[in-house]
Amino acid sequence: MSITPAQAARQELTGFKGQLIGPDDSGYQEARAVYNAMIDRRPALVARCASAEDVTHAVGFARDHGLPLAVRGGGHHGAGLGTCDDGVVVDLSPLKDVEVDPRARTVRVGGGCVWGEVDQATNAHGLATPSGIISTTGVGGLTLGGGLGHLTRKCGLTIDNLLAADLVLADGGHVRASADENTDLYWAIRGGGGNFGVVTSFTFRLHEVSTVVAGPTFWPVELGPEVLAAYRDFIPHAPRDLNAFFLYGSVPPAPPFPEELHLRKVCGVVWCRIGDDTDAAARDMAPLLDALPEPLLHGPAPMPHPAIQTAFDALYPPGDQWYWRADFVDEIPADAVGLHAKFGAELPTWKSTMHLYPIDGAVHDHAPTDTAWSYREARWASVYAGVDSDASNADLVKRWTVDYFDALHPYSAGGAYVNMMMDEGQERVRASYRDNYARLARIKADRDPRNLFRLNQNIEPAVRP
Repeated sequence: MSITPAQAARQELTGFKGQLIGPDDSGYQEARAVYNAMIDRRPALVARCASAEDVTHAVGFARDHGLPLAVRGGGHHGAGLGTCDDGVVVDLSPLKDVEVDPRARTVRVGGGCVWGEVDQATNAHGLATPSGIISTTGVGGLTLGGGLGHLTRKCGLTIDNLLAADLVLADGGHVRASADENTDLYWAIRGGGGNFGVVTSFTFRLHEVSTVVAGPTFWPVELGPEVLAAYRDFIPHAPRDLNAFFLYGSVPPAPPFPEELHLRKVCGVVWCRIGDDTDAAARDMAPLLDALPEPLLHGPAPMPHPAIQTAFDALYPPGDQWYWRADFVDEIPADAVGLHAKFGAELPTWKSTMHLYPIDGAVHDHAPTDTAWSYREARWASVYAGVDSDASNADLVKRWTVDYFDALHPYSAGGAYVNMMMDEGQERVRASYRDNYARLARIKADRDPRNLFRLNQNIEPAVRP
């Protein structure tokens, strides 16, 4: 009688210090869940790793038994790339250490941390590093895909602040990647995703960011074309201390939003201006606000940086149905403005949204070949997210998202931010790395020639001559 992978792991991995969870264990349903409830996969084994050595054991078990291998940090990826059917999930969630060095302005972060844990630890010293817009996002996934967020225009992408990473490779070896060690890996992991190994810890550069002036400004959805056109012209010339992304969405039905605005469809901007100077923030925002009619709500206020990072957490808890599509964008001509207005007015559910994140400022200080993240000259990253808590609306939100993407894709730069892509095939992955793909494929062939780490936006190993 054959034994299950979970049973085999318990017999073979005698040095494993974490938890080995199989389908017959009481905690399996919780252990297999990821952020997007549209993903319903049943791994044969969830290996909750308490150390880098545990990661080595779990990777080796999957490799030696020929099982699919997924790696999960925060589990946020829309396509469910942190899990798999009938394979091994390396769950990094126990790796939660956060060590701040305020003198060196660095932070060392365990591979299982979420950004909220990092933000709180660094903010205690008046410091921060770019970390997305939702604090429950995993550090690993956001970083390895690039890392857009509220601090992008001033501080760059998350990868622009990555000083070093410790990895477990496909052969079980432990290496450190930095500007001085394993420089091929250091280049590749800055945007190349989880293709090259399991990162068990990251070291980031920190910036003086404590208080920010942050919050939304909303206008009626009917003003979408006017607001988007004004935003398009405003943000590339705004001071770097000011970040602002454009959105279509609905006003959440909860405080602090006025009850008369609850569930109203809106267009708007979410601001984050570094520092506590409200007068300076008002001056920086004024060119956009003065060009537009009076908004329904103007909410920017001084707050600790972690407060804006957590602003979307309650709105988007784990367990919602999600379907994403994304594109990089160079220009937003009038026809594209009109199409955005059409789909923004047709939001299928109140949680569904469109975001347009600026890519400029500090991001443009690096060349496209400096890191694996290729689209340095792009001006925006668009994402269309159909979201609802009701599983019966899964097809509805997916259809709206795909239709929105299909309508706007002809105006795109070609590729997309890999953190916001679904499982869209090799052609789409290649388009998102452009000329960097060949170099990534060569590094993949050196570091993971059998493509063990393939449950991701996959870089296929180059064929050796």
